[in-house]
Amino acid sequence: MRITKVYTRVGDGGDTYLGGGQKVPKESLRVDAYGTVDELNSSLGVALAQGLDFELVRVLSRAQNDLFHLGSDLCVLEEDKKKFKIPQVEKRHVDALEQEIDKLQEHLKPLEEFILPGGTPGAAQLHVARTICRRAERLVVALGRKEAIGAFAVMYLNRFSDYLFVAARHENRVKGRADVEWQKSL
Repeated sequence: MRITKVYTRVGDGGDTYLGGGQKVPKESLRVDAYGTVDELNSSLGVALAQGLDFELVRVLSRAQNDLFHLGSDLCVLEEDKKKFKIPQVEKRHVDALEQEIDKLQEHLKPLEEFILPGGTPGAAQLHVARTICRRAERLVVALGRKEAIGAFAVMYLNRFSDYLFVAARHENRVKGRADVEWQKSL
């Protein structure tokens, strides 16, 4: 792919094109789903700019690339995936996240209470990314109830939001900050 112009004027009327060439309204569920995945990716960029722990930088940098796979997976209809060789989220992406979650959890205390988003700036931004990830997951689930989607799209987002939760706790731990616990009595 080579992009020579940033603007095309195609979207000025409220429509856009999917990866397979189909014209759809910009407010379509499919566009909302992959647009939210893009928003999630941007949120990760903000988290990475906070100076996160090296282990998180390694995984999140790869995850940003994986999210582009997911975006391409979502912007191309399933029947068009036979025509176009596009990157897609696969089981290996989900498996890698599970391994990373397990690795981080080895060093975290078990939760005794719900925790609130916060702590270090990096951890707080990871919580923001986690909530965007959950929204993306809800949109992809809704899309999957109406149209065929990639087999691992929902699973990846579900696991990635779990990873972001554990990553936020890890970031607080390595920076010497305690989790912010929910105070039920307040």
